[in-house]
Amino acid sequence: MNDTEKNNMNEPVADEDGKYKTLLESTKAIPWKIDWETKQFSYIGPQIEGLLGWPQHSWLNANDWIERIHPEDREGTVNFCISQSMDGVDHEADYRALKADGSFVWIRDVVHVIRKNGVTTELIGFMFDISERKKMEEELLSLNRKLEALSLQDGLTGVANRRLFDQTLKAEWFRALRGNQPISLIVLDIDHFKQYNDRYGHIKGDECLIQIADALNKIPLRSTDLFARYGGEEFVLLLPGAARESAIEIAEKCRNTVLNLGIPHEASSTADVVTISVGVNSVIPASGDEPPSLFSGADKMLYQAKECGRNRVASHQ
Repeated sequence: MNDTEKNNMNEPVADEDGKYKTLLESTKAIPWKIDWETKQFSYIGPQIEGLLGWPQHSWLNANDWIERIHPEDREGTVNFCISQSMDGVDHEADYRALKADGSFVWIRDVVHVIRKNGVTTELIGFMFDISERKKMEEELLSLNRKLEALSLQDGLTGVANRRLFDQTLKAEWFRALRGNQPISLIVLDIDHFKQYNDRYGHIKGDECLIQIADALNKIPLRSTDLFARYGGEEFVLLLPGAARESAIEIAEKCRNTVLNLGIPHEASSTADVVTISVGVNSVIPASGDEPPSLFSGADKMLYQAKECGRNRVASHQ
């Protein structure tokens, strides 16, 4: 670098008497200026070395800036900034800037585009270190995701709750309607659960619910299937794309799974262990039908299973 270039690098945007330079270099924001035609830096503040570790004199042209953008952010950032600058639009860009030691910091570049006769001639900007802000944003996003997950999870058993079931049923119903595909729903209810609570107490009742939910949730299913606690001692299993025969087979597997847990239930008039009654409804949605009809049909079959002696599966023919 010759003496003229070094002098240019030390000339801020406007510095006739040194006041502007003192002001710009006393702020945490890092000022810079690029000639649009040559893509050369005519100025960049000395604070850049403290932030990124790259010496002030190493910022010669736009390529130096481009090469010091994190590879994952580089193409999008560069394309955005070039298009905005060419159109004469002031803009901001957030990206990860690589430091000389190989680490990175989050940068926000605020860019003002200078135009003459409708043509871009210069870019004047400020770089801001926004690493702490990004860290807080990521922590907040993570927290929001956790809160959202908790809002869709049953607080006692840890399986999906009714809210998630209702959302999923609506989405899968209309997907089945568009594709003319079957959709099945299994509704399960613990037999004589009130008597269980009366006999063993509500703490044991909660333990029973947790044990049953855990066992049913471990039954191998497809990724599109959803097992959820509907409320109280009632659970649902949504099976998109499953026909009646497949749904009945899974329902019987659920019934046997609970039976084989062997949870004592001396107050039951059905068996000496905890059992479940199961209702199954399988349909191919038609225009004019609504998602709640799938549940109401399965619920009617659940009532039929109870009427026929409990500890059994009932389904529409």
